Amino acid sequence: MTKIAESHIEELAIAEIESLGWQYFYGPQIAFDGEFPERDNFQDIILKERLRQAIARINVDVPYPAQDEALQKVLRIGTSDLLKSNEDFHNYLVNGVDVEYDSENGTSGDKVFLLDFCPGGTGNEFLCVNQFTIIESNKNKRPDIILFINGIPLIMIELKNPGDEKATVKKAYTQFMNYKDAIPSLFYYNALLLATDGLEAKTGTLTSAFTRFMARKTKDGKREASHLESQMITLIVGMLNKETVIDLLRHFIVFEKTTKEDLATKQIFVDTEKKVAAYHQYYAVNKAIQSSIIASEEYGNRKAGVIWHTQGSGKSLSMVFYAVKLVLQLDNPTVVVITDRNDLDDQLFDTFAVCRQLLRQDPSQAENREDLKSKLKVAGGGIVFTTVQKFFPEGEEEKFPLLSDRKNIIVIADEAHRTQYGFEAKDTYVKDNEGNEIGTKTSYGFAKHMRDALPGATYIGFTGTPVELTDRNTKTVFGDYIDIYDIQQAVDDGATVRIYYESRLAQVHLLEEKKDNIDDELNILAEDAAEYAVNNAKAKWTRIEAIVGQTNRLEAVAKDIVQHFETRQQVFEGKAMIVAMSRRIAVSLFNEIIKLKPDWHNADDDKGFIKVIMTGSSSDPKNFQPHIRNKEKRKAIGERLKEPKDSLQIVIVRDMWLTGFDAPCLNTLYVDKPMKGHSLMQAIARVNRVYKDKPGGLIVDYIGIAQDLRKALAVYTESGGAGKPTLDIDEAINAMMEKLEVVRQIMHGYDYSTYFTAPL
Repeated sequence: MTKIAESHIEELAIAEIESLGWQYFYGPQIAFDGEFPERDNFQDIILKERLRQAIARINVDVPYPAQDEALQKVLRIGTSDLLKSNEDFHNYLVNGVDVEYDSENGTSGDKVFLLDFCPGGTGNEFLCVNQFTIIESNKNKRPDIILFINGIPLIMIELKNPGDEKATVKKAYTQFMNYKDAIPSLFYYNALLLATDGLEAKTGTLTSAFTRFMARKTKDGKREASHLESQMITLIVGMLNKETVIDLLRHFIVFEKTTKEDLATKQIFVDTEKKVAAYHQYYAVNKAIQSSIIASEEYGNRKAGVIWHTQGSGKSLSMVFYAVKLVLQLDNPTVVVITDRNDLDDQLFDTFAVCRQLLRQDPSQAENREDLKSKLKVAGGGIVFTTVQKFFPEGEEEKFPLLSDRKNIIVIADEAHRTQYGFEAKDTYVKDNEGNEIGTKTSYGFAKHMRDALPGATYIGFTGTPVELTDRNTKTVFGDYIDIYDIQQAVDDGATVRIYYESRLAQVHLLEEKKDNIDDELNILAEDAAEYAVNNAKAKWTRIEAIVGQTNRLEAVAKDIVQHFETRQQVFEGKAMIVAMSRRIAVSLFNEIIKLKPDWHNADDDKGFIKVIMTGSSSDPKNFQPHIRNKEKRKAIGERLKEPKDSLQIVIVRDMWLTGFDAPCLNTLYVDKPMKGHSLMQAIARVNRVYKDKPGGLIVDYIGIAQDLRKALAVYTESGGAGKPTLDIDEAINAMMEKLEVVRQIMHGYDYSTYFTAPL
């Protein structure tokens, strides 16, 4: 039998790439001493003549000296900061190279484009080269396959032999990291990296951790490829066809920037991470663009649809990619992004703000209704963030006033099922100061008010949890599903990790009739909710809060959390979040924990093992005051929690950070607050992010949410989702015991006891 060699995988990959219309050359053929020389030496990374000709083809109206100026800028892009050079070049690639030249009207400014972005892209030249020798700083390297577009080495493929058990995809990834040190000039221009052993195949960028290298499960976004088919073939066909690869390069690569602090020097620095859309993001966004174009046409229904992508799978970034492509496809519309909480508005705004280079504009936040109206007084353009509460009539208004009747406005609603609905009229009783009924008032849901404010806008919803089958309002506002990416898909793809459930104290049992409405009441009482809603809800849950917050109970919960967390740290390093029912309970639980672990406390926000995250004012009780911080200080603590090496390990929250907050190193959620439905699903997803070798997240239940989890699963399944939101830890233990019994039977008759006492 002939053994499979790496060269066989290389030949298979090249053949598949050629079938997509790429030209092929063997590396030595185009070397300076080869049959068809295209390089002056082995230091040349770019095929200069190909790029020169491509620039001339694509930029026919730009004078030759300006074209050459652009070429020279590309060739001189390299600096000692590899990532900065890569980002600068990517800006050239997607936005063009700025040039100046003399014209009849004086000095003229223009852009020289390196790629042909016109439909069909006939000005682009696609070249596949294997065994491309590069010599840099006396280091001789030869990557397996490099894909050039217009002479620029944009994609690198590293192959490993599937017949060699040590030659894994992880080894291919390690090879990329070694190349970054040995031949950094190649990475000035690199857009994508592809690692494969012929069967398994994953793709990422030069900053991606191996856990963020992702496979592609479909060739066309319409159907999932068979598991019997090589992932390499699926990835090549699905990602490297000419149309898709140009689309990815232009719209689906982003450089995310995060401000961080060096723990040793205390210096502030900006951390940059280059990200490329996963396959589910890519296809969902393109579907959404098409549905938005149809919905926003002259006689369109203004309902672009709903994208349901499970929490943790990159929904916020999908919204960025959607906005990026939408602006180019719909001739510069105004994009209005709506959330239902101020803290969520800030979190999503920050995601868009750090992607401003890709968006090609700076997003803005509307301070109030008048500011929103002012920001919409433009013919087009702009990305405006606001909360849904700004669409509620003020004073004696019965109808929300018109803000803009333009039809080139796209409204993106985050978590569309929560508040962006309600057209039907509802009569409510009006009472005087003494509580006497004096009449009725007709009110409407936020959807009616938004339609009154923006009657010509097109609406699209993004959600991390499913829309219930009985929920007619969401479909009335947005339309049907555009795309679904459920829990099972996300876990299988490695986009998220599994969540496990563990029931512990659970000393308080609430009657079902009490629990049915408690989640809605608690949501109303979230930070920054309207005052009228707070007053209506307070009386309904105060009695329950008093039971949950009993001192002897909190003492027991605190003791168990400390013991559980320290034990868990011995096995899995990671951080934790505690969810309390009220601010009073959050503060009390903090105090009980500090009694047990006084060294965990530090009044300095930059230090300490545990913090409480909540809002408040000077009128709050004295013991609340140390925990009340402004937005900037809360954000700084959030950055500490996200940093694995920071001493902050635990935070206690009530409502904040239960949606939209992304800390991959968070692996345990201690729940001591009744939750249900969408809010429960969103909260538990705080621990499902991928991080290093994190095997999964854990939900520790102190209040009794098991029944609500089962109800949430029923809704999830009815809505078409596959997989379970959580897996009971007892099920995992039972499965492990079954496997252990199998191993014991295999080892029957062999004394393996010394293994457990043998030195490491």
